Amino acid sequence: MAAVLVLLGVFWAQTSALNTFVLREPGSNYVTGTMTIHNEEHIVDVHVRSGVYSSDTIFDYSRGYIATRLFSRNACFIMKIKKEYIPELREIGRLAFEKRTMKDVYSPNNVWTLFQTGSSVLGRLKDWILYGKHIEKLCSGLPLYQLTATEPQENTDGCASAGIPSILGLNICEQLIATGS
Repeated sequence: MAAVLVLLGVFWAQTSALNTFVLREPGSNYVTGTMTIHNEEHIVDVHVRSGVYSSDTIFDYSRGYIATRLFSRNACFIMKIKKEYIPELREIGRLAFEKRTMKDVYSPNNVWTLFQTGSSVLGRLKDWILYGKHIEKLCSGLPLYQLTATEPQENTDGCASAGIPSILGLNICEQLIATGS
């Protein structure tokens, strides 16, 4: 039965132009956000409302970038989509469909990233041409930080969580710079 649901999920996610999923906190019925997949535009739009962990994230597969707006930091964090870290649009749709139908699907996808404090820029025309209108709408007027993928961090004090709850975790950590004493 599970195999049939998986196949239906793959075909359904590919054929439907616009899919919206309610994102629930793992282990409870508490709604933490929504995710909308725009298949024709190759966009995933995620809104998480969870207090200090609230964020909005755009996965723009046509441009090849992810942008996350962390409300607690009043900033936008941008990363190039790399296939070794970020599932394809079709895979995200399949995982969301499985999660909705089977309720207990767990995805081990977790991406750890670093940003450098003090290295932000305000978006300029050339940035918005590169990142596209969806990311511009999300990040306009905010400092932009470039993210780089990294290994899981031992000290997570300077990290924030974003992404798609129970599908793709995005851990955004401040890169600590060693200073000479």
